[in-house]
Amino acid sequence: MTDKYTQFVSQGIGKDLAKKLGLPQPAVLRRYKAGEPLAPGPVLLLGNGNASGADELAAALLGWGLDVRRNALPKEKLGAIIVVLDDVEHPDDLGGPVLTAAQSLRDLVPCARVVTISRTSASAASPAVAAGRQGVDGLLRSLAKELRAGATANGILLGGSAGTTSPSTLGALRFFLSGRSAFVDGQFLTVTTGAGQLPADADKPLNGKVAVVTGAARGIGAAIARTLYRDGARLVVVDIPAAGDHLAAVANEVHGTALQLDITAENAGKRIIDHAMERHGGLDIVIHNAGITRDRLLANMDESRWNSVIGVNIASQLRINEALLESKRFSKAPRIVSVASTSGIAGNRGQTNYAASKGGVIGMVRATAPLLAEGGGSINAVAPGFIETDMTARIPFATREVARRLNSLQQGGQPGDVAEAIAFLASDAAAGISGEVLRVCGQNLVGA
Repeated sequence: MTDKYTQFVSQGIGKDLAKKLGLPQPAVLRRYKAGEPLAPGPVLLLGNGNASGADELAAALLGWGLDVRRNALPKEKLGAIIVVLDDVEHPDDLGGPVLTAAQSLRDLVPCARVVTISRTSASAASPAVAAGRQGVDGLLRSLAKELRAGATANGILLGGSAGTTSPSTLGALRFFLSGRSAFVDGQFLTVTTGAGQLPADADKPLNGKVAVVTGAARGIGAAIARTLYRDGARLVVVDIPAAGDHLAAVANEVHGTALQLDITAENAGKRIIDHAMERHGGLDIVIHNAGITRDRLLANMDESRWNSVIGVNIASQLRINEALLESKRFSKAPRIVSVASTSGIAGNRGQTNYAASKGGVIGMVRATAPLLAEGGGSINAVAPGFIETDMTARIPFATREVARRLNSLQQGGQPGDVAEAIAFLASDAAAGISGEVLRVCGQNLVGA
């Protein structure tokens, strides 16, 4: 669905009018295009004290062809600011690099990026270290709310054996710097291991992979299929028989195969594996996107509405994952990505069943991560906020407009924004990231 307001206020008379009246001024976001520069200008890289991590990272960024600055030039426009805080041992250590970065914030170009790289507080050896590391969380999320003109701020947390130049750290950094992360704002990804591999072709990170996408006949599911195909994957698209015509159209578009299937069936997992093996000779990636809503206040909720939502949105995923984990045909560095929701994190009025199912997805992802680790696999979730779909188009006009603006980017996201996050998490560049929930919500907790 087109956001005509954003288009109107992004230029000319509409922009001037919105500014004069104090109305929201959402920017047209920079989204991924093949061959585009990773950053829309020079990159300022700052470190804390003698942080060796910043020096190592500078070499990697130069290898990507980025124009890297270690000191800001007066009034020079910047495409990104990266602040390396991997050696923070006390809250006092934050002030130097953070306040240095602050001096360049007004020099950011539209749709610029700010990224912090720090360590998890859970691994801290003392209260002071934990306080300093956790402080990064608060300052980054607050900064994301201050940025304007489509700029975003996100963070990478290092845990376990991960370092500033571990493959998945670099993979997450590329994702956050690029147009792929247009609607991801104020979020963190934790890299827990040194696993992963950056793709030989940055525009085709899924070359040679076979991926299954459920609920692929329309909306976000169709966008996921298109994005995975664009990135080089071979596709199996899955949906219910009633959506057969739409599913066939998507399959043809992505040069994949269609599987008409009720994912709540007991043998759904086996049928998915068998189809992928028979038609494509393998299975590397499973995207659990299929989901339904049956909204009703809990006081008016009936058994049918409750059970159907739980059955499709989480119970089916659990059964399919059991089949995947038991199968030797899905055991070589497998990737699973599930679509959760901000409703499963913050709740939403009239969606107790839906929120319970999406909260269940988050719990499932976190508990399944260790089970996949031995085979080099990973599982993560993406939690969309307000996304411009047929479902949100049915929201009453006034409510829809308010929900669109209640995030740091002051607009709704696109199905492709969700797909971009999923494509990254499904790639080998994210192999060191598992059990994570990445919100694609423009930094808000409203929506379905």
